[in-house]
Amino acid sequence: MARLLHELIFEQAERNPAATAIVHQQTHSDYATLATLVQAVARGLLALDLNRGERIAVYLPKRLETVATLFGAARAGGVFVPINPLLKAEQVTHILRDCNVRILVTAQARAELLEPALTHCPDLHSLVLVDATPTTRRHVHHIQVIDWSELLTLDSRRSPTAAMIDIDMAAILYTSGSTGKPKGVVLSHRNMMAGAQSVVDYLGNHADDRILAILPFSFDYGLSQMTTAFSVGACVVLMDYLLPRDVVNTVVRERITGLAAVPPMWVQLAQQSWPEAAIDSLRYLTNSGGAMPRATLIALRRALPKTTPFLMYGLTEAFRSTYLPPTEIKRRPDSIGKAIPNAEILVVREDGSLCAPGEPGELVHRGALVALGYWNDPVNTAERFRPAPGQNPGLPLTELAVWSGDTVRSDEEGFLYFIGRKDDMIKTSGYRVSPTEVEEVLYSSGQVAEAAALGILHPTLGQAVVAVIKAMDGNFSENELIAQCKQHLPNFMVPLRVITRHEELPRGPNGKIDRKRLAEELRTLFQDLPP
Repeated sequence: MARLLHELIFEQAERNPAATAIVHQQTHSDYATLATLVQAVARGLLALDLNRGERIAVYLPKRLETVATLFGAARAGGVFVPINPLLKAEQVTHILRDCNVRILVTAQARAELLEPALTHCPDLHSLVLVDATPTTRRHVHHIQVIDWSELLTLDSRRSPTAAMIDIDMAAILYTSGSTGKPKGVVLSHRNMMAGAQSVVDYLGNHADDRILAILPFSFDYGLSQMTTAFSVGACVVLMDYLLPRDVVNTVVRERITGLAAVPPMWVQLAQQSWPEAAIDSLRYLTNSGGAMPRATLIALRRALPKTTPFLMYGLTEAFRSTYLPPTEIKRRPDSIGKAIPNAEILVVREDGSLCAPGEPGELVHRGALVALGYWNDPVNTAERFRPAPGQNPGLPLTELAVWSGDTVRSDEEGFLYFIGRKDDMIKTSGYRVSPTEVEEVLYSSGQVAEAAALGILHPTLGQAVVAVIKAMDGNFSENELIAQCKQHLPNFMVPLRVITRHEELPRGPNGKIDRKRLAEELRTLFQDLPP
């Protein structure tokens, strides 16, 4: 049985070598082909003097070379760092420097954009280009440049996985923080294997599944589409998200059975017309990265009556924490469910004691999925990874849990409900307001395609609730929207202002609405008001 991440591919190659593992555009690669490619990449990386635990970054869209490098790095004993292809040179350079990347795999055009900044990456010694030409330079600053095909011909006598065990590092995923630069979450092979198995347990994945990967691999939720599929020998169809209609067309063309997305994507997909072929093939859909608006869930269930929805909650520091069994959706559509298999979720007060049902508290996750910490960041690691509540005092070693920073509550039956992030909570007139609750009402109006509720500095209220929305169509009425809010929310939660945008709201690298950017743009909105 596989213990290390890359072993998933090699196991499937032995079990069913002709089964399709990856589909990218017109190319279909079976497990035998993928295993051979991963092995060649591992040999090439070792020939480039990669040492155990060193970092290999991949700055590419989804393609076969991306997959092969991630798993080839693991096979070689290295640590892969997937970089979102939407990031710009400044953010990419931060990641390369922060975790001391030794080898970068990318495309020529991307390398040219990075070139001025690569002088500030002294640990980087090799640049592998998937599309190098005969005229490509062999060196950029202090860095050697080689072609992808050349990498595959390199060989090394070193054993690729000597002495590796499942608690060794496998990946570093960078996640946005409340302040400062993104932090690198360090994941072990055990973390990722336990996560894949847990998801397979409750989704019921099997070898006949065809999973559409539209989320970036730099996002743990996106990376999970591959690890889940490979653990059961299923097929992954690679796609970089463009337009909602492209997703629908791909579901039909590739007979997709499983689709994962974040709420802003589901809001767009719920507005599409889904043909009968998609209705027949799509077995399940999953949501994480925020609460799915109830109106969106209703629209999706109406459009896809044969598809089972799984509503989930997760965080990069522990991959996935909860899911709501589909049988409970009608009874409690606003719940994020209960703990996934092989995890325990606690709701605790600031002093670490357990909250009573209905009492808001911080969500704490303990178990095999808890990450190893933040790369080279002991301060933030100590803040987020702390002793698990209620440990047996007889245990001499301390078990660390993830303290999520998210406020939740549980009902009498133990089902959890998301209230808001500590960082996102709005404090107005002495009240704490959950943006999620305001956004739910905005979406339920039927007039709003996208919405973000923000707390903007106000001279008398502390923060004012401001809604930034993209209207569903040209018949939008701000007065009707405010009336809807007044009908369903107490006065202190009703947006003081509604700001309408004609374009989509800005998103961060993981596809979530970029609240911090919107809040910064509106920072001076009320500055001229008298105190």
